[in-house]
Amino acid sequence: MQNQLASNWNRARILIVGDVMLDRYWFGEVNRISPEAPVPIVRVEKREERLGGAANVARNTASLGAGTALLGVTGDDEPARVIDTLLGEMGISSHLARDASISTIVKLRVIGRQQQLVRIDFEEAPTDTVLRDKLTQFNSLVGAHDVIVFSDYAKGSLVNVAQMIAAARQLGKRILVDPKGDDFSRYAGASILTPNKSEMVRIVGQWKSEDDLTARAQKLRAELGLEALLLTRSEEGMSLYRDGDVQHFPTMAREVFDVSGAGDTVIATLAVMLGAGASLVDAVAMANRAGGIVVGKLGTATVTREELLEG
Repeated sequence: MQNQLASNWNRARILIVGDVMLDRYWFGEVNRISPEAPVPIVRVEKREERLGGAANVARNTASLGAGTALLGVTGDDEPARVIDTLLGEMGISSHLARDASISTIVKLRVIGRQQQLVRIDFEEAPTDTVLRDKLTQFNSLVGAHDVIVFSDYAKGSLVNVAQMIAAARQLGKRILVDPKGDDFSRYAGASILTPNKSEMVRIVGQWKSEDDLTARAQKLRAELGLEALLLTRSEEGMSLYRDGDVQHFPTMAREVFDVSGAGDTVIATLAVMLGAGASLVDAVAMANRAGGIVVGKLGTATVTREELLEG
């Protein structure tokens, strides 16, 4: 059954919209403490650049073979050119607007002895003019895709998400959202939201029991008019809330090394499965498997078809 579904992954057409970033990793040796301050000295020996944020979601859908398009905003700078190159290498259709007045979002992680020592973020919100152009571009792209994924990192690229969801819903598209912030009402009308545990607490408050969580989750799902709400719960796995039904998926992680980007892999796998015609339960089961694999890797990473289908 899984192999039959995998043969359809190439047919899935996914449009990813959101905050596009470049993840930079500097790896080095740590042999002494600085005489200037009580911090380790890292002698950088290797550098890596990876697609981050919404671009990492695109990287994940493309690695599974789905036709992938990415809509977002970058600066007009060197990191933006690196992102363009990386997208091209993966065959991702790039629809990135260049905003010369801002810098591309960059997350620089310094790694020593296989541990992250510091992360340095460079970011600015895009301008209103570029965001208006992006909404027009979205309306021209949405019709050609099966599943629309909104990857919200609260960096300013999705201020028009409510209008985008309305346009996609009118065309009958499956709409997936990885949400952020204290107000999920702007995601009303989406098909599926995929909050993690801390994001859920911010919206519905701390629950006292599993029954209490189910009641709060179902209330939120109904208020937002969602088909389903998928709560990712780290070591507790995932819980899928649908009308009158809740289903739990135990964690598949064999070893947790790095959780950064795990939510990107989960929503990407979910999108590819749904775009290939899988049932929601089968799609969540595969996304859960993908999340369990990717947390065993360093940094923002992807899973392959072979990893997902083995066993």
